[in-house]
Parts: sequence; C-alpha cells; structure tokens
Amino acid sequence: MTPTTLLDALNWRYATKVFDPKQTISGEHWDTIEESLLLTPSSFGLQPWKFIVVTDPEVKKQLLPHSWNQQQVVDCSHLVVLAAQGPIGDAELDAFIDKTHAERGGDKESLQFYRDLMGGFIAKMNDAQLITWAKNQVYIALGQLMASAAILKIDACPMEGISPTEYDKILGLDGSGYFTTVACPMGYRSTDDKYAHLPKVRYSKEQVIQHS
Repeated sequence: MTPTTLLDALNWRYATKVFDPKQTISGEHWDTIEESLLLTPSSFGLQPWKFIVVTDPEVKKQLLPHSWNQQQVVDCSHLVVLAAQGPIGDAELDAFIDKTHAERGGDKESLQFYRDLMGGFIAKMNDAQLITWAKNQVYIALGQLMASAAILKIDACPMEGISPTEYDKILGLDGSGYFTTVACPMGYRSTDDKYAHLPKVRYSKEQVIQHS
C-alpha cells in the first residue's frame, strides 16, 4: 500500500447515513474485519472488550428504537456493538498472563514483574474509573475498525446515539461484565446518500498538529 492509497481510502470514508440494504459484506471481507479487531492494540495488551456482531434482522429491529431510530441499524449488512469489560481485576490479569505464557512459552515466573505492574495500575482506580478506562480502550478498537473498513471499501457509521442499557438487555450482556459503549453499522452506501459526495470539513494541519 502506498501513502496515496491510504489517504485515498481515508478520504473516501465518511459516516454513512444511508446503507443499501440489498448489499451484504462477503464472508472473506468480514473475516478480515474481525481479524483486524483482534489485532487492535490496548493498554498492557489486556483487551478489555467484546465485539458483538449483529446480522439477525429481528435483533436489529429490536435495537432500532434504542438507536434514536437511526435507519442505519437495520439497513446495514453487519452491526458491530463494541462493549467494554469492567471492572477488571486479578482474575483477568491472571488469565492474560496465562495466555501470554501459552503463546510465548519460556519461564512463567519471568512474567511476574509485568503481572505486578498491571496490578499496581488497576489498584490505583476504583470500579467506575476502571470501566471508564476500558471504554476508552474500546474507542481504539473503533478507530481500527473504521480504518480497516475504509481500506477494504466497506462503509461504516460510528454511532454513540444509542441507549447502552437497552442494548445490554437485548444482546444479553446484563450481568456478563461487559457494557455496550458504541455501535458501528457497516455495509455499503446507498446511491441515495447525499452525504457521500460532500467535501470533508477538517481544520488545517497547522491548527491541529504541533511539532516540538
């Protein structure tokens, strides 16, 4: 990929307002999108999230009134609901250390310093702060999701205009330790979407980027 190719993809991307309900993302492309989510970086590598992929039309209809009736929820090919995990504790840290050891091998005792480092980090926060931290991590995944989609010429619309508590009920997240944070309908833009061809409104590089 060239720099021009990347910038072309990002310029092509926009928050799609009208999806073509007749177009579906292929299995190959969707598998790639899911792999890109798995590769998202996170603080300490802890991955405090879960991604719920909704394709069932009936579930989408249930979510619609709790999404400010934004039609993208039902017309998209795949609706990704990004949920934060929290508050994480010792069990999650131990599970991550076990996974790290399983993947990388070596002496597990050598990971104790990292385990203590993570433990010290979470010990400084209360439950509400830990959940806020996890939600912030989710937005890293959202950015990776949208960038990956743009490169594949898949449309997306990040959506905070939802009722997270109602989403949790409908998606069975209540009591799971995961909390809906943001949703992202994905698919292909309709030719009727007037927003597809509007120029982007962005401040200049000089206003938003500072070099030191």
